[in-house]
Amino acid sequence: MEIIGYTLSIFIGITLGLIGAGGSILTVPVLVYLFHIHPTLATSYSLFIVGFTSLIGSFLKIKENGVDYSAATYFGIPSVFVILIVRKVLLVHIPEVILQIHHFQLTKSTITMIAFAVLMLGASWSMIKNKQIQVSTNHPIKQPITKMIFWGIGIGLVTGFLGAGGGFLIIPALVILLRMPIRIAIATSLSIITLNSLIGFLGDIDHVQMDWFFLVKLLSITILGVAIGSYLQKKIATDKLKPIFGWFIFFVGTYILIKELF
Repeated sequence: MEIIGYTLSIFIGITLGLIGAGGSILTVPVLVYLFHIHPTLATSYSLFIVGFTSLIGSFLKIKENGVDYSAATYFGIPSVFVILIVRKVLLVHIPEVILQIHHFQLTKSTITMIAFAVLMLGASWSMIKNKQIQVSTNHPIKQPITKMIFWGIGIGLVTGFLGAGGGFLIIPALVILLRMPIRIAIATSLSIITLNSLIGFLGDIDHVQMDWFFLVKLLSITILGVAIGSYLQKKIATDKLKPIFGWFIFFVGTYILIKELF
């Protein structure tokens, strides 16, 4: 199972480098079901792995002048505040057993994985639909700051509670709200994911026991993947890959939902 886990870790990195979204949503399921890590700890590990993997991807995109720093700021600042509140205040006060009726127990771990499955189904739908959006040829356009702030808060909630980077939410927001060209949206998404994930992870260091050797080993594999993905992005049409990856996410999310409920 660990061999499969390490193989999928490369796939996570390739997906982040290739389409700037979706890869991080696989990190927690891989950690939980293939490496047998507790779901709450897996969200912390995911923030570390996704954060540093996206950092490498962002660095590659910055060299190509592909990041919109203004959009990254408006999305990133509110989401960071929300992430810190969730990780340092809310999560630590949620009991492991939320509800118990006779022999039935509803645990924080179960809720986490069910929420993750629902998130994956939503992400898969957005990828499968893969609607082409008309982008502006005069980017940047006037930025709807209020909408960007509220979207950033939503991304912060997703990243804070579930440890997912939220790229599948960020990229559509950048393209729809700002009519941003897809390649700039991917680069900007990676920078926002980097900021959110790493600050969220820093919020966990003081109260979570980390297996640093395991984290660095897994990170090395995902970084290799993101380098491969960034290279492939220049060679192939990423829009055609999104629906395929969306179906994969759909089946994984369905499996998790069935496993946790039944």
